[in-house]
Amino acid sequence: MSTPTNPQLEPVLPTRRNTEPATKTTPATGPKRILVLGATSGIAEACIRLWAERGDSLYLVARNADKLAAVAADARTRGAGYVNFVVADLDKTATHPELLAHAINSLAGLDVAYLALGVLGEQPKAERNFDEAASILHTNFVAPVSLLTWLANYCAQRHAGTLAVLSSVAGDRGRKSNYVYGSSKAGLSAFLAGLRNRVDREGVTVITIKPGPVKTAMTQSMKGSEKFANVDKVAATIVKAIDKGQDELYVPGIWRIIMGVIRAIPERIFKKLNL
Repeated sequence: MSTPTNPQLEPVLPTRRNTEPATKTTPATGPKRILVLGATSGIAEACIRLWAERGDSLYLVARNADKLAAVAADARTRGAGYVNFVVADLDKTATHPELLAHAINSLAGLDVAYLALGVLGEQPKAERNFDEAASILHTNFVAPVSLLTWLANYCAQRHAGTLAVLSSVAGDRGRKSNYVYGSSKAGLSAFLAGLRNRVDREGVTVITIKPGPVKTAMTQSMKGSEKFANVDKVAATIVKAIDKGQDELYVPGIWRIIMGVIRAIPERIFKKLNL
């Protein structure tokens, strides 16, 4: 599919200034209109299956045409109320306004935007080659910031909507094994915290989702991947947190404790650890 060149809905509108904060309503229990950006990631696919089974309307975006078509077909088979999709490279930030306008028009509104785009990248290569580091930072931080800026303005204008974003526990403290990836997620988590502080009073929910290692196609080559969290259980926890309007989610929950311990290690000791 291709994106129309003349969208009828512009997602970015002038920010409405209010003297009183908007009142948040309890998330609706009926079918939702959900935009999934990065729809072919393992965690996103598992969430999509759950949303489809309960009849939600879905608009899916990813860059792999064959995989995206398969995910969309599966969602239809599982009972989604509506499914549409577009193949797009979300690294191309200039395309975001038109893409988002088309998605919101297609869904006839927006209840949830779920951002699952991201890459692990190659840490050893990024240590030697700035282009690799810059690519990781762009996909994991710059592109989501672009999408979130447009989406937050759209939702704030309407005093409604949920922005749910996959960050990572890796962003809680830089480690030698993945500090480029971790720094991109640290920046994203900080951005989400500030965005939440800005738009919560406008009736918009921002959820920072911090998974630990999850067993997906992206992580299957990693050492110890057989012990990683089950993706379907992780997805069920994420969907529940989005429905509740939670602010921050560590999943599995044990990672909140683990990262709390890691953050508490004094730097003079931490820098000598092989993490």
